[in-house]
Amino acid sequence: MTRLSLFGVFCIFMTGISAGAQDLQISGTGMATELRRRALVLEVNTRVLDDEKVVIWSETLQRIAIPGSPVGIRLAGSNIAIFIQFTPFMHRQGNVLVAHGQVWVNEPGKGVNYYTSIQTIPIDFNEPIYYFPLGAINSSIEILLSVSQYSETAAINNSNTRNDN
Repeated sequence: MTRLSLFGVFCIFMTGISAGAQDLQISGTGMATELRRRALVLEVNTRVLDDEKVVIWSETLQRIAIPGSPVGIRLAGSNIAIFIQFTPFMHRQGNVLVAHGQVWVNEPGKGVNYYTSIQTIPIDFNEPIYYFPLGAINSSIEILLSVSQYSETAAINNSNTRNDN
């Protein structure tokens, strides 16, 4: 894929696909307690870089995730739309994060092209994971993830923190 012009307004939307993730914010017993015990925190740092690798846009989000339930991220620019689902799986043999990316690019003279990928990434808690939705060669968009265990005492910021440059 050729180097894309990524100028324009970028927006990020991050959603928890699992309705169970919302139950974690409700105090109680039973199902909510079990969900809190298994819950994870997905921290996502997204950056858009220009040709000189200068950050032109960045955003950091944290979301509660339940193993086996995807957390979706949507990025939209003037000529590109990206949808990624990150699904953590916790196993005795090792933890993995499944990343399913979909990219729509409007390239001048070529029209709209669609690319998709799926990757299974071995993970350890609090380990940084780099994900490049446009591929490592065209690293103008980079996502840095980390997965940690949910803690009742941890301060989870469910609102967007925006750092426009």
